[in-house]
Amino acid sequence: MKVLISTDIEGVAGVYHHEQARQGNPEYERARVLMAQEANAAIAGAFDAGATEVLVNDSHGGFRNMPPDVLDARARVVQGKPRYLSMVAGVEEGVDALCMVGYHSRAQGRGILAHTINSFAFASISLGNQELGEAGLYGALAGEYGVPVVMASGDDVFISENQALFPHASFVQTKKATGFNSGVSLSPEQSRQAIRAGVIEGLAARAHARPLVFQGPQVVTLRTQSPMMADLFCQWPSFERVDGVTLRFSADSVESAVRMLNCCSAMSSMLR
Repeated sequence: MKVLISTDIEGVAGVYHHEQARQGNPEYERARVLMAQEANAAIAGAFDAGATEVLVNDSHGGFRNMPPDVLDARARVVQGKPRYLSMVAGVEEGVDALCMVGYHSRAQGRGILAHTINSFAFASISLGNQELGEAGLYGALAGEYGVPVVMASGDDVFISENQALFPHASFVQTKKATGFNSGVSLSPEQSRQAIRAGVIEGLAARAHARPLVFQGPQVVTLRTQSPMMADLFCQWPSFERVDGVTLRFSADSVESAVRMLNCCSAMSSMLR
C-alpha cells in the first residue's frame, strides 16, 4: 500500500496567525517544525497501518517549509515549486490513498486563517455550483487519479465544510476556531497522537472510501478579492467577466482547472 500525505500549516495545532505561516518571522521557524511533527505522526500512522511506501508533500506557501532532516526518514519528501499537481503532487505515482494534514477552512469561512489557495487574490472558487476550498479542489484532483481521501485534520470549521465531500474519511480536529486568528487547540503532543490514530483508522477503512470525482469538463467560477484582480486575470481571452469581481472559465478536467487557478495565483503577485 502506497500512501500520499499532503501537509499544510494553517490547521496545525497551535497555529493561529499569519506570522506563524510566513517565512521571515521568528514564530514561523517554530511552526514549520510543528508542521513537520504532525507530518511525522501521519507517516508513523501510515506505516502502522501497513503502508509499504509513504510520500509526504509539503503543501504550504513556497512548498519548502518542513526541514527535511526533521521528517521521518522512511518517507520520501515532495518539496519545491512550481509543480503541476501542487498540493497533491505524488498522486501520479500510483498511490492508494491520500491523507490531508494541517488543512484549513475555505476563503470567507469562519475557520482559523481561512483562505483558498491565495488569500490576496481569491475570495471563492466553485466547480459548477459547488464552492470548494483547498481540500475539495485537491481531493477532486486526486479523484481524477482514482485516489480517495481517507483522513484529514484541521479545525472544526474545516471539518464541517468537508465531511460531506469525504463521508468515509477519518477526520481529526486539532483545534476549535473562535475567530480568524483565535481558537482552542490541542497540545502538539495530543494532536500528533490523534493524527497517528486517525491515519490508522482511515487506512483501515480504505476499502469503503470512494474518490471524489467531478465528471467531465468543468465550469469554474472565481470570485476575486478586488476588481483590479479580475482585470488582471481577464487578460486571458478564455475568461468571461461576470461582474466587477467575478469571472468564469471552462476547463476540460479538474487538473486543468487547478493548474489555471495556480497560474492566476502566480500572476497576482504583480499587484502586491
